[in-house]
Order: sequence, then structure tokens, then C-alpha cells
Amino acid sequence: MPIQFPAHAYHALSDPEIIESFGTSGKTGLTSEEVARHYEQYGWNELQFKPGKPAWLRFLLQFHQPLLYILLLAGVVKAFLGSWTNAFVIWGVTLINAIIGHVQEAKAEGAIASLAKAVTTETTVLREGQPLRIPSRDLVPGDLVLLASGDKVPADLRLLRVRNLQVDESALTGESVPVEKLIKVLPTDTPLAERHNMAYAGSFVTFGQGQGIVVATANATEVGQISQSMENRVSLSTPLTRKFEKFSHTLLYAILTLATFTFVVGLGQGESWIDMFEAAVALAVSAIPEGLPAVVTITLAIGVNRMAKRNAIIRKLPAVEALGSATVICSDKRGRSRKTR
Repeated sequence: MPIQFPAHAYHALSDPEIIESFGTSGKTGLTSEEVARHYEQYGWNELQFKPGKPAWLRFLLQFHQPLLYILLLAGVVKAFLGSWTNAFVIWGVTLINAIIGHVQEAKAEGAIASLAKAVTTETTVLREGQPLRIPSRDLVPGDLVLLASGDKVPADLRLLRVRNLQVDESALTGESVPVEKLIKVLPTDTPLAERHNMAYAGSFVTFGQGQGIVVATANATEVGQISQSMENRVSLSTPLTRKFEKFSHTLLYAILTLATFTFVVGLGQGESWIDMFEAAVALAVSAIPEGLPAVVTITLAIGVNRMAKRNAIIRKLPAVEALGSATVICSDKRGRSRKTR
């Protein structure tokens, strides 16, 4: 695994300090030997993602719900009693529920993986005094990058020279207009959106020219940190899932109690145990709301699709209901710090 370069307040360092930190030259850039050494230390300039769960496992996990356990068991009992039509209907409902959830989760995973393309481009670097046009994945910390109007910033850069340079950082900072870049040293506590001597990976040069030294690549960039935070898989517990789980357990206990009571009373009145067993099973199956999981899933899927049209990525279906339960959302321009109630 490549070593991630530690995050420093590069905007607070002077040009000589930045150049010395990376062992490069502010005029000629890195040598071939230095580039090779940096490759070994930092790796390629491309976002790295943790391997996700295989598709078949994600599909099976869609059935990991208490109410679906009841439905599957009811389908098995129906099939055992010869009611194949009812069994296939029940299984069909659970299958449709799983397919909808799986497709939506796959779309969310694909949207997250597409962040890797945010820093994929070609760029001009200065190595051994010669300008070279190389893929952005070949950049290493310490490289001198030349920026011009229309370029995509290939990595996080500390700007050394600018000429009327303006950069569109809206995807990262939320600024609606391009930011004019400067090269003066800034205080250490300067917010990211106000670090005018920096250019960040994934942003676009809208005007002017500039030159900067690469200070962070791959997952060490600001956009890389965002992709890593999106990768964090936590156990999702929303008001809806908690209510659904509580309802499922309550329903299960009630159904089993009624079915057992029916079976015992029937035996006490002299009925055969076979007839009473069938009656108890019929009571249990009829009490299960087969359409409830499908209705909930379809409703959440509609909400997720509406959010997707507004460029909001929803990884798990129940998360869209949690957004509906929020009354206040406080965030910075990057949306990385959130508080809801």
C-alpha cells in the first residue's frame, strides 16, 4: 500500500519551505530518479476504494429483515400444504422487494465509484526543466504542474506563480463563481474555501495561467478524503427501520400466540391435530401483511429516485426517510460536517 502524504497547512508555508519540503526545484521540477522514488513512496495518483461486497451477497442481504423472514417462512408452509399459488405470490413479493433494494444500492455504489473520474485527466508538468504532457495518474508529490485556461486541476497544488488565474471550485467549496488565485502566504487557520494560494483536485481553471507544486495526490487530496468518508459503512438505523423492526417482532409474537391458542383450543374440543395444525397455519399466514414490505420499498424507491434527480446520492433506501425526519441541517460548504435533529 502506498504511504499517504500527511495533511499539512501548505497554504501557510512560503515558497522556499514548500520546495524544500518535497526536495524539488522551483524552476526545473523533479528529476527522473526523484520521480521513481516518489512513485514507490506515494503510489499512483488515483483514488483507491475498499473492495465492496460481491453482488450476490448484497442481494442476499436484502432479505435480512424480520418481516421478510416471516414471509419466507409463510411461503414455505404454504408450499408444504400444497398451496403453491399462494406460496409463489408470497415469494414473488419478497423477491421484488429484494430486487428493488439491490438495484438502488448498486446505483448508489456506482455513483460513489464515479468520484474516481473526478481527478482523471491529462496535465502538463515540468520535469528536469522540460514540459511534459502526462496522464494525471502519473503525478507524484513534488511535481511542478503548469495550469492554463480549460485545464482540470489534477491534484492538490500549492501555487507558486499565477497570472490572472481563476479556478472554479464549486464542486468542492460550494462557491458559485470562479475564485481568483494569489500566491501570498496565508494564516494556518484559513478555511479551505479561502485558501487562495491553493488549487484542489477536480476543480477547473476558467481563466489565466499558473504553476504549482503537487502537495497531495490520490486519497490524500481533499476530494479523496470526501470519497473515503462516503465509503464508511455504518449500521443504518433510522426511525422507519426501528419502527418496522419493532412492528415485525410484535406481529410475530402475536401471530404465534394466536396460532398456538387456536391449536390448543381445537385439541381440547376433540378436533384432530392435523386439522388444527392446518387451521393454525392458515391463521398465521393470513395474518401476515404480504404487501407491506413491497409497499414500503416502492415508496422509498420513489423518494430515492426524486433525490437522484437532484444529484443526491442515497446508498440505502431507508436513508431517504431519515432525511424526511430532519428539521434542521447545518453543514459547511463541502457538506462534510452535518448535524440534524
